[in-house]
Amino acid sequence: MLKALIVEDEYLAREELAYLIGEHSRIEIAASVEDGLEAFKFLQENEVDVVFLDINIPSIDGLLLAKNLHKTQQPPRIVFVTAYKEFAADAFEVEAFDYILKPYNEQRIAHVLQKLEAACAAPAAPPSPAAPEAQPAAARAVNLVKGESIIVTPCEDVYYAEADEKLTYVYTAHDRFVMSMTLSEFVSRLPAESFFRCHRSYCVNIHKIREIAPWFNSTYLIKLYDLKDAEIPVSRSNIKAFRQLMRL
Repeated sequence: MLKALIVEDEYLAREELAYLIGEHSRIEIAASVEDGLEAFKFLQENEVDVVFLDINIPSIDGLLLAKNLHKTQQPPRIVFVTAYKEFAADAFEVEAFDYILKPYNEQRIAHVLQKLEAACAAPAAPPSPAAPEAQPAAARAVNLVKGESIIVTPCEDVYYAEADEKLTYVYTAHDRFVMSMTLSEFVSRLPAESFFRCHRSYCVNIHKIREIAPWFNSTYLIKLYDLKDAEIPVSRSNIKAFRQLMRL
């Protein structure tokens, strides 16, 4: 049975969340605390599988607590609980499992709980003896923010990313996500063997390249499967590396 910690400074919200978790899952509430410091002390001595974490709490705010937990050897899954939708992008930074807005929507919470139990029940794949230094599983997926949700997306589903000052637009076959981070920050979360920084404003999944078209000054435009209107430039400074990569 999964164990959870609730960190919420509002008594009624804490009680309602505990009730909904009991109604819609088999997750055991190991403890409920009111502030970040109390939660941190509890987690130093106890292990839980998931932390339902309010962001605006006393002592240590939820984001700072989550960042510290993320650095531990076996961090619990984090589900942020808050009344402020704008914090969804910050949740990405600590690879939160999901995000719940207050006031609570029972159907939404039931969906998150179902996802949690399914994710925790899935056995971890043993490392391949032929590839002992294979990339960690966490790097094969990225969290993309969409409204109040965080969509755990396989990296292979990302087609390309485009910089716009301090924002990054991330494109999949059927959607676009806006991330509040620089392109360099986002690229650092992607597997290097599959993604190429072809331009200071673009990074492309090389497995999605459909066509490489000549462009001016002996450069190229990249065209992708599924995204027929996308044309991604290769800058002159990256031409040599791109040709070697694509064996041109």
